[in-house]
Amino acid sequence: MTKKAILKTGKEHSVLRGHPWIFSGAIASHDAKTPGEWIEVFTSRNEFLAAGHWSDGSIAIRILSREQIIPDATFWSSKLQNCLNVRKMLGLGEGQNTNTYRLVHGEGDGLPGLICDIYGTCAILQAHSYGMFHALPEIAKALEQVFDGKLTSIYSKSRASMHDTSIEDQFFLGNESSTIAHENGVPFQVDWTEGQKTGFFLDQRDNRNLLSHFAAGKSVLNTFCYTGGFSVFALKGGAIEVTSVDVSEKAIRMAEQNVAMQNFKNPNHVAVVADVSEYLKSQDKNWDIVILDPPAYAKNLKKKHSAVMGYKRLNALGMSKVAPGGLLFTFSCSQVIDQSLFENTITAAGIESGRNARILYRLGQGPDHPVNLYHPEGHYLKGLVLQID
Repeated sequence: MTKKAILKTGKEHSVLRGHPWIFSGAIASHDAKTPGEWIEVFTSRNEFLAAGHWSDGSIAIRILSREQIIPDATFWSSKLQNCLNVRKMLGLGEGQNTNTYRLVHGEGDGLPGLICDIYGTCAILQAHSYGMFHALPEIAKALEQVFDGKLTSIYSKSRASMHDTSIEDQFFLGNESSTIAHENGVPFQVDWTEGQKTGFFLDQRDNRNLLSHFAAGKSVLNTFCYTGGFSVFALKGGAIEVTSVDVSEKAIRMAEQNVAMQNFKNPNHVAVVADVSEYLKSQDKNWDIVILDPPAYAKNLKKKHSAVMGYKRLNALGMSKVAPGGLLFTFSCSQVIDQSLFENTITAAGIESGRNARILYRLGQGPDHPVNLYHPEGHYLKGLVLQID
């Protein structure tokens, strides 16, 4: 029998406005017992509102439907087909310059708790809720159907995203652990079993491409470089010198591999395994372009203040290493740091560095990472391009 939740009086307004989450404090009563159960939501007057997955956390219900249904094969196929249609409209996919992209971006695609990234003919699934985790076998079958049997591998990488050591990552189809995927015509080696997240940071695609337009004849420092995406596009754009820095030796090896794969003629690329802040402090030289793309400094509200201080220190350091007239590409992927706070933090860093700066671009995640209009929290990647005098 379908579980039922009744909201407190007046708590239906956010649902009626389209927000896909219901917090535990808004619920008057419920009969759910197990995380991941399908549950229907009613107002205090017993009027049906929505249905979705139950959780015992602060986000108690993630809404997947505004209709009184039970999700079946048709439900999943319809949802995924809609996602694929949008990506095709964006010029992504088979036969395109870019065959690596995000197919499902959680709330932005009406599927809260689910991420699906496509690398050529391989699909990587990541559940962020037990409801989605339990539905993965059905979702994998729907993926095969929507892609008309063209997928060669479907892999679930949900152990880390679920923070549950009892969960095992697994293949639903095939056994490929890596592939060569193309972004704007540029090949990259992607390894989803060993790499971070699903293997590649797809959200920076447009920003990497933007960098390539400024790189000709420039020296570039790419910090927190991971597998070298920005470094490759800097070299593609004609950079005369690129330095890639990451604390992970494995990431640096992959960055070097991705640079080598391009067959650039005598690329001046140096890869360094080091803590970024310590590396910046140790350098006397300046670069024409500096990229700061750190991991999330705050994954919850409790760490918000320390994250702001961390971003401020890092950016003040980074600004000090930009040659006069050069550029700083700086980013935050911390969801709890909104655009206004991010810009205020960069302003504070500029004051501390004593450098004049102007904003040339405000950047964000690519369009294959859509933001639900009624869920602004989905805008997690913030970026600025500053010219530093």
